Amino acid sequence: MAEVRDAEFLNLHDVEACARDVLDPATFAFLAGGAGDEVTLRRNRAAFERCRLVPRVLVDVGAATTATTVLGRPAAMPVVVAPMGIQRAVHPEGECATARAAAAGGTTLCLSNISTCAPADVAAAGGPWWQQLYSWRDHGLTRGVVEQAEACGAEAIVLTVDSGVVPRRERALRAGFAFPDTLEVPVCGGRTPADLHVQVDVTLSWSTFERIAGLTRLPLVLKGILSPADAALACEHGVAGIVVSNHGGRQLDGTPAPLEVLAAVVEAVAGRAEVLLDSGVRRGTDVLAALALGARAVMVGRPVIYALAAAGEAGVARVLELLRAEIEQGLTLLGCTSPDDVGQEHVLIGATW
Repeated sequence: MAEVRDAEFLNLHDVEACARDVLDPATFAFLAGGAGDEVTLRRNRAAFERCRLVPRVLVDVGAATTATTVLGRPAAMPVVVAPMGIQRAVHPEGECATARAAAAGGTTLCLSNISTCAPADVAAAGGPWWQQLYSWRDHGLTRGVVEQAEACGAEAIVLTVDSGVVPRRERALRAGFAFPDTLEVPVCGGRTPADLHVQVDVTLSWSTFERIAGLTRLPLVLKGILSPADAALACEHGVAGIVVSNHGGRQLDGTPAPLEVLAAVVEAVAGRAEVLLDSGVRRGTDVLAALALGARAVMVGRPVIYALAAAGEAGVARVLELLRAEIEQGLTLLGCTSPDDVGQEHVLIGATW
């Protein structure tokens, strides 16, 4: 594993700059871009920048730890690696390298349904992992993904519910990005990413969810919820978890940032499921803000694939190391001894509580 010097990656923003240098412009545009005018893409970061953390003082934090649990599984920190497909487009070891780094970092990997590495190969990394799932028009294809995930030891199925169509991502279109036709998706029978994009089921509904739930005994997590009403419905359908997400600004432009709706979603869930957040996380302090507003953990996506492109497994390991160190420092300065101690008293959005 190649060495990553501190001076190269001081923070997750540096990782993005390194990826821009090593990737061809079209691939970087596809990874970095969002839908439409990218209003939502920018809003995701702006929401964290408006959020202010409120430390408590004179608290003994000598034994502060970043350790927590996510879906009942011990984790080194409240961070899950988000599902990102076609990772072999940026590095020859793809998702396998990411899985090894996640396992070494003590965190869970959510494997994309369009992973270019097979679930069995990812499972060989030895760490906990979840299988992300799209609902495909071909129900047999959907069932096959679930069956392989179960057979290979996945600990949850994460159904993405905000991707009924692929929107116009104009930055990628202008750059001329196209999915490499040499890449295949093993879990989907070797189909190409381009083939699969036209297979997404636009009729996805709660009855679809019930059909998919009937395929597995694994916990089900719904990813892509922004509405408190949908969160409440998800709990009525027995989900184990909800990921408050706008797909990193890559689907419907103009939506709120997940951080802006997180507290309302948590209130609607009322403890019936664990709530995670993704979209826009770049700092340990972002993680703390999400925890303060009620999230159990966050998912981190783009910085991981940028790091994979820039430095392979070592790059991903460095990103996770940076996040853990920033969370630990932030907990100490916030006056908290663990992620479980972070609450609403530690966050201020707007002029008053």
